[in-house]
Amino acid sequence: MVALICTGLVSGAVAQANIAKSAPSPYPETAKDWPGEGVIRVFGWMKQNRESFWKQRERKQGAWVLAGDSLLGNWKTSERDLAPTATANRAIGGDVSRGLLFRFQEDVLELNPSGIVVLIGGNDLSALQKTDQTARNIERMLQAIRAQKADLPVILCTLPPRNSDKAPIKPSELTNLNASIRELAKKYDNVELLDLFPLFATPDGQPQLNLLAADRLHIGPGGYEVLGRVLKQKIAATEGGR
Repeated sequence: MVALICTGLVSGAVAQANIAKSAPSPYPETAKDWPGEGVIRVFGWMKQNRESFWKQRERKQGAWVLAGDSLLGNWKTSERDLAPTATANRAIGGDVSRGLLFRFQEDVLELNPSGIVVLIGGNDLSALQKTDQTARNIERMLQAIRAQKADLPVILCTLPPRNSDKAPIKPSELTNLNASIRELAKKYDNVELLDLFPLFATPDGQPQLNLLAADRLHIGPGGYEVLGRVLKQKIAATEGGR
């Protein structure tokens, strides 16, 4: 397993204009060719995931797309849980907001989705990235959605609470990022907020451990039951209002 990890504010167009469309665009080798800002993470399985996504591009046209990291990527029953809505899970474990931004056009927008669910930022927190950088990367995704189709429905999720010794974070940073996500949802007419934090938290703001995996970082089976129920309701309400 090889990882590329870079930090800092970096801008630049993604060098993919001449990439043949028989396969997903490769991850850039240098930080200047990545869109957005902040931490970069590339692991071997990400390339494999994207190649698998590519093979399903035609079959998944018009689906609701789940975009994010392992919080969505580990949801192996998402298609069943969200049926009859057609969905395409395009979340990748270990991904950061900048990584999702890089692949957003090919893995998400080129499916011509009926709607998009975005849940990203947990790995940014683990990498100690500044929350304003993560928020700006998320907003870049929202702007890309608006540029493709201004009224395309988006469900933007806050991050659930966590308490992991393996990936410790400052609770204040999670609070700050979630506050930024809530503000972004207010800013765009096509964006609905799904506030996962209170759904997964105790009254004092700690995680409900019965909803998390044993590592107190990832979502467990009980948590996916909750997520499936509320997201299915949110999608139905969104579609009903169109």
